Amino acid sequence: MHTYPMPSAFATPPSANLADSHPAIAPETAKTETGKRPTMFNKILIANRGEIACRVIKTARAMGIRTVAVYSDADADARFVKLADEAYRLGPAPAAESYLKAELILDIARQSGAQGIHPGYGFLSENEDFAAACEAAGIAFIGPPASAIAAMGSKSAAKALMEKAKVPLVPGYHGNNQEPDFLKSQADIIGYPVLIKASAGGGGKGMRIVEKSDDFLAALASCQREARASFGDDKVLVEKYLTRPRHVEIQVFADSQGDCVYLFERDCSVQRRHQKVLEEAPAPHLPAETRKAMGEAAVAAARAVGYVGAGTVEFIMDVDSGQFYFMEMNTRLQVEHPVTEMITGQDLVAWQLKVASGQPLPLSQDKLAIRGHSIEARIYAEDPDKGFLPATGTLVHLQPPAENTQVRVDTGVLQGDTISPFYDPMIAKLIVWGETREAALQQLDAALAAYQVAGVTTNIRFLRRIVANPAFASGDVDTGLIARYQDSLLPPAAAPSSEQLALLALGEVLATQADDRHAFGALAGWRLNGTLKRRVAFQHGETRHEVMASYLGDGFALEIGGETIQASARLEQNRLAATLGDKQLDATLVRHGLQRVLFAAGERLALDYVDPYAYQEAGVHGETHLKAPMPGRVVALLAEEGKAIAKGEPLLILEAMKMEHTITAPADGKVLAFYFAAGEQVKDGDELVDFEAE
Repeated sequence: MHTYPMPSAFATPPSANLADSHPAIAPETAKTETGKRPTMFNKILIANRGEIACRVIKTARAMGIRTVAVYSDADADARFVKLADEAYRLGPAPAAESYLKAELILDIARQSGAQGIHPGYGFLSENEDFAAACEAAGIAFIGPPASAIAAMGSKSAAKALMEKAKVPLVPGYHGNNQEPDFLKSQADIIGYPVLIKASAGGGGKGMRIVEKSDDFLAALASCQREARASFGDDKVLVEKYLTRPRHVEIQVFADSQGDCVYLFERDCSVQRRHQKVLEEAPAPHLPAETRKAMGEAAVAAARAVGYVGAGTVEFIMDVDSGQFYFMEMNTRLQVEHPVTEMITGQDLVAWQLKVASGQPLPLSQDKLAIRGHSIEARIYAEDPDKGFLPATGTLVHLQPPAENTQVRVDTGVLQGDTISPFYDPMIAKLIVWGETREAALQQLDAALAAYQVAGVTTNIRFLRRIVANPAFASGDVDTGLIARYQDSLLPPAAAPSSEQLALLALGEVLATQADDRHAFGALAGWRLNGTLKRRVAFQHGETRHEVMASYLGDGFALEIGGETIQASARLEQNRLAATLGDKQLDATLVRHGLQRVLFAAGERLALDYVDPYAYQEAGVHGETHLKAPMPGRVVALLAEEGKAIAKGEPLLILEAMKMEHTITAPADGKVLAFYFAAGEQVKDGDELVDFEAE
């Protein structure tokens, strides 16, 4: 176990208060108290990683509380480790060998003198045994009591409790009988479509929509496998799936004195694979009376389990009728909590720390109000054009938009960090605020356009398309929005424009000239009896793009697809200032291996540079050998070797980042051989299947 002292760069920050960096978050006004004020922690341990660990450290530092980080080998150089006052090694990268080692975390808390443990979200945040162990060790668990986690940890048990508390429920089966045929019979009674959902689940894992009876058993088996892998529990519930639902959740907060308030709602309807993509507060077009009814129902749910601390009561709402139903309660701080902070002016982590130390809620219900509108976008390392497969790699270039009173970036990574296959591939949460929803949308689009990432593929362009979608822009949202507008949100890749190719070519020529000057000095660019010409080529998939650049002494003539553009440019580091005809442009050009990434006019373009001197080795296996699109584990082999199979039929299931991905047949043909058995680990690019097409 190693301890790292806090680097001097972070020893005395100019300001770590959220209210300073984001004036939309106002200072808190504490209730009037009588008697002795409970003692606030002077040191806490954060049993988490990434952006939530950084987020907790920021508020703790603003409150004068020292922080202890714990880290895996994969996170030894992570931002949160550098920010904390102390940091201790847990073990290897897999979460089961590091962040889920409850006893070791408790030992570190005792050794470091931490008086409380903040679990963040995920990992041990909703683990009732860990909460109880903290209490038994005399260390405050900065979350709800173990009894509340237990009551809400099982979706089935929680729904029974909510029924008693008269909170409306979606029709469904939430019982203990888990026999597949019985569950199928219940689904048949409920009526299709139905939703199968892991009872201990969350984050979209262990969930399947089933459209017809014949598909139920296969979907159930897949759902149970994913639930076992993610939560160690394959129990499920089955309920009616609303065809046009909204996902609206209420932020609640309760103290140990018996008071409970709601800090209004967040709309999390924009989802894919049941995972939230955009969240906003308040929910668009939600009537005031519905907001009040949902808030009071959420408070009733929290009181029913003796809740203390921050929690989120999630409801599903039928768009047509406006009726809402209880889904589940998340007994922790949510990923999307910043939008609530931005519209209420409250620091929810500060509220957590105060309540966990025994203090009353900072504000009563009548003192809470909504100001403006806030939207959060999750920036992920993933490829929307390849089924949102998570991406791994090094962040060779990372430039987020500038933060101000209306733009906030919560992140746990820095330029040069690696997105590994071991954890969630989130790069950052981008949060914006505006006086109106329209103003917030404008802020979000501008901030997304300014966000530059190279080294991994991201979902930024996809997020911008959602923001521009007319239905979303008008607030006509439901959980089927992405699927309904998939063609416009995921269009075929557009060919690069002449302007983009010109900028790429200029950057390449100038970078090469700089290299030549370093090698040849004044002779660089000089030619006897002629003009220096250079053909610059870029590749994207099977498409090749060429630019002929002629050096004119004071600039260039660029020939692109029969068009000639007069150009001049200056390259400093990766900043390119160019003039194309009469138009001046500023761009950022990142050269990483053979990849060239251009950021210009709010757009990102990534092409491969065609090195004229590189030897192109022919493929040994052609297209018949299907490769792993990412690191993972083979869950099941679904096809029989030697048997005819149709294009699109499943061949095997690969589990990566606790989500299942199905590898399908690229054409009619047959499997000659599987190279891995079920249960075996594979690396990105490993050959999985020898497939022979007809």
